[in-house]
Amino acid sequence: MASGSGFSMEEFESLMATSDVELLKRAWRNEKSAPEILQFQSSLVLRSREQIQLMEETIEEFTKSGFDPLIVSIYQMDMDRAQYMCYENMKSYLDESVLSKLPTGYQSDLKQSNASEENDMGSFLYSSYVPEPNLDTFVFCKSDSSIGAIPLDDSADEIVDLVAGDLYVLRYKSIKPFVENGQVDLV
Repeated sequence: MASGSGFSMEEFESLMATSDVELLKRAWRNEKSAPEILQFQSSLVLRSREQIQLMEETIEEFTKSGFDPLIVSIYQMDMDRAQYMCYENMKSYLDESVLSKLPTGYQSDLKQSNASEENDMGSFLYSSYVPEPNLDTFVFCKSDSSIGAIPLDDSADEIVDLVAGDLYVLRYKSIKPFVENGQVDLV
């Protein structure tokens, strides 16, 4: 395939096989299941968007070059899947963001507070409007690799061995560090 993008069919298929879509799925599931707002995966989303742009260019070139329409439609479906996961990942992060967790009427309270610096409350804290996440919430989780014994509570009286592939229902706060570093996935 001699084209402006400079990618052969094999290079394109290799690009399609990268795990960024799988990483987007994982980030999306974790964000949807976590009781708190997780770190946004901006580099993953940017990288995925760049891959989607490359896929669009390649599909356009396939169409112009007369490739089999079935092959073009398969590539188009894979690109659509990647776009959907990118969109859902960003949407779930925004849905989980601070603004969606604020109580009704926050905006009017904020405007009123800004208009009157000297109110009865003295030093007004905006953070009083943001609810604290309940880290004691139970979540479904699993790990792709065996992690070993982790404490289930602060006193470390109870422990559980996380075995690869097993499904667990645990308090989020006991697995939070493992979710953050990618060792445990929420389901």
